[in-house]
Amino acid sequence: MKALEVFAIYVTPFLVVGALAKLLLRRHAVDLNDVHDQAEPRRRPRKVFLLGSWRVEK
Repeated sequence: MKALEVFAIYVTPFLVVGALAKLLLRRHAVDLNDVHDQAEPRRRPRKVFLLGSWRVEK
């Protein structure tokens, strides 16, 4: 029984923090298309290096 108590004490905070983070991210999530819409409309496409690969940013 002691092992279950220790397990619950150590695991519960991680589950609570994870659930709160998931809830907050769902409320304040911003899509990449939203960010692109805020950019200047006359901006020309350019090549950018992101996470080890080149891509064209529109």
